Amino acid sequence: MADEMQVPTMGAQDAPDAVYDARTLGRPKMFVFGLQHMFAMFGATILVPTLTGLSVSATLLFAGLGTLLFHLLSQRKVPAFLGSSFAFIAGYAAIAPHGEAELLPYACLGVACAGLLYLVLSALFRAFGAARVMRFFPPVVTGPIVIAIGLTLASSAIQNCQTNWLVALVAVATIIVANIWGRKMVRIIPILLGVLVSYAVATALGEVDFTPVETASWIGLPVLWDNTVFALAGPSFNAGLAITAIITIVPLAFATMIEHIGDISAISSTCNRNYIANPGLHRTLLGDGLATILASLFGAPANTTYGENTGVLALTRVFDPRVIRLAALFAIVFSFCPKFSAVIEVMPACVIGGVSLVLYGMISAVGIRNLVENHVDFTLSRNIVITALIIVLSIGIAYSTAGAVVIPAGSITISLSGLAIGSLTGIILNMILPGHEAYRAVDGTEVAADDTPAATAGDLPLEGPSTRL
Repeated sequence: MADEMQVPTMGAQDAPDAVYDARTLGRPKMFVFGLQHMFAMFGATILVPTLTGLSVSATLLFAGLGTLLFHLLSQRKVPAFLGSSFAFIAGYAAIAPHGEAELLPYACLGVACAGLLYLVLSALFRAFGAARVMRFFPPVVTGPIVIAIGLTLASSAIQNCQTNWLVALVAVATIIVANIWGRKMVRIIPILLGVLVSYAVATALGEVDFTPVETASWIGLPVLWDNTVFALAGPSFNAGLAITAIITIVPLAFATMIEHIGDISAISSTCNRNYIANPGLHRTLLGDGLATILASLFGAPANTTYGENTGVLALTRVFDPRVIRLAALFAIVFSFCPKFSAVIEVMPACVIGGVSLVLYGMISAVGIRNLVENHVDFTLSRNIVITALIIVLSIGIAYSTAGAVVIPAGSITISLSGLAIGSLTGIILNMILPGHEAYRAVDGTEVAADDTPAATAGDLPLEGPSTRL
């Protein structure tokens, strides 16, 4: 995996036995490949609104629209699909712990502001180059943040599993079998298979009430005005809650931006194209950020580039971005079917819990992997201190009696989540403590903290943390 994620050094030569123009295969095969990409992202993408209380229909709509926007801004060159990001689940939970409809728009406002950081980083990459910017986000900071995200969410998975442990364990077993022993497409969609199999078992046990499905219409609008950020404008607007949401959620973007860089590196390696150089990280970050802002404003989860679809690229050897755009169109079509969304919304908590049990553990495991594969040196006291404070503050505050640090500010009250406190602490400590480690820039050059060539060269693969299976 580490080798796969390293930035490729090749130019624009075609990979052997690869298809860069799917039109040569004919329209029927392009259709099938498009469907395959949609199903690859499907399980993880719809799980986010199921866990947070956001609209499934809006999620599908803006996954499709966000992908098309990304392709437009990246010059239609990068075969990437943008689906729901799991990194922000903790942020939604901090603002709307039980998926309260009246609180979710405030969480979406925070995510939209987090998307603005993508635009800032995009501008910095374009103006100063990647090497100078990346030293603010080393693995010693992003790795522990991702670990804390998974651990913070762990209790909700257990609570959902407790409604029916049998069904939850069926979901866990299905995901493990598909991911370890599955072949071809089965191995790429373990989350979707876990949901389907455990959902079927729950139905057989009488755990599902399909009444909402029967009453739902076949065709409907995927976006409701009351679920959007624009609905916050009015006399009932809570400025304190809005500020709290922004401060709580914006720091989570630091990890997702690193994830984006790692995903683009993986796609480059898979397709034998250096997308980091052409069309450039500044364009892909801009596309990802604007897609996240657009989705959040209309009540859908944040978008992020999906590693699941990179797996499909490697499996099929069809690297044409047109196939990804077909998958985006299919997602848009499904978003206009409320009956389909209702099938997802009546999913039992035990099904969600079983899938989440694996998923949240994987989030933390990926954070650990990020530390290991980037050779973070824990013989250095600075790295131990940074990691320890990020994890302890994030988890300790999250499970404290208040669940947050409450700060009165005049007529408003700002509540900082554990993740916000931990993330900010890690970023600040990394900048002020002596002993910055060398890191490998996106062009493969190893750079020290002062932007001079590092004294020693190590194999430090560029891999951003991914919060998905």
